[in-house]
Amino acid sequence: MARFALKVEYHGAPFNGWQRQKDQPSVQGAIEMALSKLQPGEHTIAAAGRTDTGVHGLGQVAHCDMDREWDPFRLSEALNYHLKPLPVAIVACARVEDDWHARFSAVERQYLFRILIRRAPATHDAGQVWQLNNDLDTDAMQQGADFLLGQHDFTTFRSSICQAQSPVKTLDELRVERVMGLSGPEVHFHVRARSFLHNQVRSFVGTLERVGAGAWAPEDVKHALDACDRSACGPVCPGHGLYLARVGYPEDPFRAG
Repeated sequence: MARFALKVEYHGAPFNGWQRQKDQPSVQGAIEMALSKLQPGEHTIAAAGRTDTGVHGLGQVAHCDMDREWDPFRLSEALNYHLKPLPVAIVACARVEDDWHARFSAVERQYLFRILIRRAPATHDAGQVWQLNNDLDTDAMQQGADFLLGQHDFTTFRSSICQAQSPVKTLDELRVERVMGLSGPEVHFHVRARSFLHNQVRSFVGTLERVGAGAWAPEDVKHALDACDRSACGPVCPGHGLYLARVGYPEDPFRAG
C-alpha cells in the first residue's frame, strides 16, 4: 500500500458537508468515487476536518491509500479528471509515510469567515459570503473576540450535537479584519486552533456580529463565555461564509524538497 496526502479545494454549496452519507452528496463521497475509477473497489479516505453543509474548503487535507505507487502529480491529475464537473479540486498531492494521518497528525487548523457588507444582492459571491445590509463596528468586534482567546470551556459556543469528549479548547487566534473585496467591503474572521468544537466558529461569528451591530457590548461576549450555557450564545451564522483555509502539520507534506 502507498499513502498519499491530498490538499483539497471545494465549493460547499452542492454538498451535504464533507462526510460521506447514504443518498446524500458529499465531498468525501465524490473523491472516493474518483478513486474507484483509478483503483476498483471501495475507498475510505480520512480528512483533517468534517466541514458542514455549505462550508467551503481552501486547504482541506485528506489522505488515501493506493495498491501501487503513483507519481503524486499524475494521481492528482487523474483524480481531477474524474471529479469533473463537480466543484472539487485536488490542488496538491504528496507521498507520505504509512502512519501519517490527515486528522491525527495535524497540529493546527485555520478557518476564514467572510461577511459581505452591501445592500444589493450578491452575484459573483452568492453562496460564498454571509451578506449583511448594515455596516459593522470591527473595533468593537475585536474587543469582544479578545475575550475568547486562550484556553476556555467553550460550552456556550458548542453545538448540542457536538461529539467532542470535552468542551475545553485553546483558541490561538481570532482576528477581525476589514477588507475591500471585489464586490464591496467585507469583514473577515481569521480563526486558528489545534481543534474545534462542532459549530464553534459559526457560533463565534454570529455572536460577534451582534457586537458589531451594536446589539451587544464587547463585554457581553465574556459573560456569554463564562455562562457555559448554549442559550447564552448569539445566533449561529450560516455556513456558506465559512472556509477551512489551512491545516498545519509538524512538517508540511506538500512542501517540495
